Amino acid sequence: MLFFFLSLFCTEVLAHGVTAGDKGYIQEITGVHLIPFIYLGAKHMVTGYDHLLFLFGVIFYLHRLKHVGVYVSLFAIGHSTTLLFGVFYGVNANAYIIDAIIGFSVVYKALDNMGAFQRWLGFQPNTKVATVVFGLFHGFGLATKIQEYEVAPDGLLANLIAFNVGVEIGQIMALSAILIFMGFWRRTGSFLRHAYSVNVLMMAAGFTLVGYQAAGFVVSQDLARSLPAAVRLLFLGSL
Repeated sequence: MLFFFLSLFCTEVLAHGVTAGDKGYIQEITGVHLIPFIYLGAKHMVTGYDHLLFLFGVIFYLHRLKHVGVYVSLFAIGHSTTLLFGVFYGVNANAYIIDAIIGFSVVYKALDNMGAFQRWLGFQPNTKVATVVFGLFHGFGLATKIQEYEVAPDGLLANLIAFNVGVEIGQIMALSAILIFMGFWRRTGSFLRHAYSVNVLMMAAGFTLVGYQAAGFVVSQDLARSLPAAVRLLFLGSL
């Protein structure tokens, strides 16, 4: 049943970077645990394919390390701000909606790399502002998820800072691998031949993430049963 498998897959997509074992550990501990939270933060970033796809798009056409550093720093500022603020002050939103926006950020960056906005709008949107804004959503998505695990208030701020440090460490590790790959690829003739196609694939991946999160939202809100029967059969399968 397509509806059943979609709901399972959406749950897995939503829980990116926070496994069941990590969830249990977070719920059980109290007090300050810097090293474990640094590890969890790094693990989240290294396994967070949505974050990595967006960052891959951000640095796709950046050749100088100082430019990479600027954009990655802007993303980190946005990501860190909403992660720390969201968890510490208990600010959250529907996780499926936030993750759908994160998927859209991948679509946006792919279209930006393809020059779509210049053709459609006649001007280039500010890429630095976009990087900060989507960084805010990326951090807010994780903050929303962490709050579901009811982290103990004892040592919360220190643990959150440690987690965020781990996120930045994981980001550096992942970006190092991406930059090495990009460095070799850019030296070959296939880069210019396939750059556009790669961004099309990245855009498709972003739309896929948006679609799965939208389906997950429908399931979580029990909206599927209010849809016409023909629509349920076409998109969700038999209920």
